[in-house]
Amino acid sequence: TIDSAIQLYVQRVLAQAQKKWQARSASAVVLDPHSGEVLAMATAPTYNANDMAETSPQLQRNRAVTDTYEPGSTFKLVTVAGALSTGVVSPQTQFTLPYSIKVADTTIHDSHPRGTETMTVSQILTQSSNVGAVRISQRLGSERLAEWIKRFGFGETTGIDFPSESKGIVLPRDQWYGSIASTIPIGQGIAVTPIQLAAAYAAIANNGVWVQPRLVTSIGGKPAPAPKRRRVVTPAVAAQLMTMLGSVVDKGTGTEAEIPHYSVAGKTGTAQKPDRYGGYSSSKYVASFVGIVPASDPRLVILVILDEPSTIWGGSVAAPAFKEIALDCLRYLEVPPDR
Repeated sequence: TIDSAIQLYVQRVLAQAQKKWQARSASAVVLDPHSGEVLAMATAPTYNANDMAETSPQLQRNRAVTDTYEPGSTFKLVTVAGALSTGVVSPQTQFTLPYSIKVADTTIHDSHPRGTETMTVSQILTQSSNVGAVRISQRLGSERLAEWIKRFGFGETTGIDFPSESKGIVLPRDQWYGSIASTIPIGQGIAVTPIQLAAAYAAIANNGVWVQPRLVTSIGGKPAPAPKRRRVVTPAVAAQLMTMLGSVVDKGTGTEAEIPHYSVAGKTGTAQKPDRYGGYSSSKYVASFVGIVPASDPRLVILVILDEPSTIWGGSVAAPAFKEIALDCLRYLEVPPDR
């Protein structure tokens, strides 16, 4: 399924972004949300495949499939999707939100200081409010949140036809001690693979139907088995989420992903990295952006992740890389503007 032209665009942009932001590594996935076909999958730094013997095994890993990371705010999609689907909130439901709240042994706060504000569910996702996402998850309840995490496919392999796929790390519900039930809704305390997250967003782009991602369409001239499909959310909830993700790009944390004459829906992520000695690093982050384009008639889902960039914000480092990749792909595929 890999398209060599799109793969080239992605590798070029990813290498530039890794160098510009002095990131430890970078990964990207381009997915067709309707067929599940992976059009591009790349990592940086890369290596010369003609010189495998001299290349470290670490460089040879396809991190988009084998490696896990804490997704941060991109995971708020799951929290909001569960709350909308169970009817505990609507996009217009309002919450009065302080800048920070204490949950068990942890204080959770928003990314930038502010006074107490009233925000709707839509605004909470648009502005990526951690406190708001926690409040939404409290209405949903941890039992139902755990069910929705499983429903979106986290904690299980996607079944993509590539070796050594990771399941990610999702703690069993009975191990959600202390503040963990409030950090998981904001994408901390849970680990996913890039392909899992891309497939989750592709489900929203595909009217609420999750499609198993795949790299092979035929073997020896015979069609490969059809990818598995399952409904995750209703078409109505998928449409609500697409509108909210569109607001993220139009007026929220993802404005640097805007593409002239095209509608874009997406979400930024900025996640502290776990410290090997427990707790979280105060200086090491994973910055990401996952976008859907055109939002009015989705053709592509594009995920970009930078590990330990010099500037930590996903909206500043990953969103511009998404924009460059998307522009090249839209031109190459001759997708007409929708704005």
